[in-house]
Amino acid sequence: TLGIPPNAVMALMVGAMTIHNIQPGPQVMTSNPQLFWGLIASMWIGNAMLIILNLPLIGMWIKLLTVPYRWLFPSIVLFCAIGVYSTNNNVFDIWMVAIFGIVGYGFIKLGCEPAPLLLGFILGPMMEENLRRALLLSRGDWGVLVTRPLSASLLAAAAALVVIVALPSIKAKREEAFVED
Repeated sequence: TLGIPPNAVMALMVGAMTIHNIQPGPQVMTSNPQLFWGLIASMWIGNAMLIILNLPLIGMWIKLLTVPYRWLFPSIVLFCAIGVYSTNNNVFDIWMVAIFGIVGYGFIKLGCEPAPLLLGFILGPMMEENLRRALLLSRGDWGVLVTRPLSASLLAAAAALVVIVALPSIKAKREEAFVED
């Protein structure tokens, strides 16, 4: 309701809405009711289609799990390449997918989470715009960010969170706490 995405999927949805000049937040229902009700209707239709397709085809989906990974992976990559090429009929798009796939694989190997990256891409331009607005209102004085109690407390909380995340002992305890069984 506040327009702050809690996970990577919602961050993609907020990014798509931002690209189409739709302000995410509680006013989406009143400012764009066709989008809101279209989204609700698509969820209902999607769930109905899942029931219609999955009930009779459950045996085939189970057999698909028996396909060896060495055959499944190249076919998935091939279908991705065909889909990307068919969008614009451009080989450059296939190279871009390959490059971003390698970058994504590197992020997975480094243990990077996708949600903060997506949040940065989506919330970053909004933060820059509001920083510019604040600096315009203060005539370029950066001191207004630390002299006002609300902004100073938010900056202090953000700095404290960065320090907490950066400390190795606390990071090890966090990783230990979030281990899934």
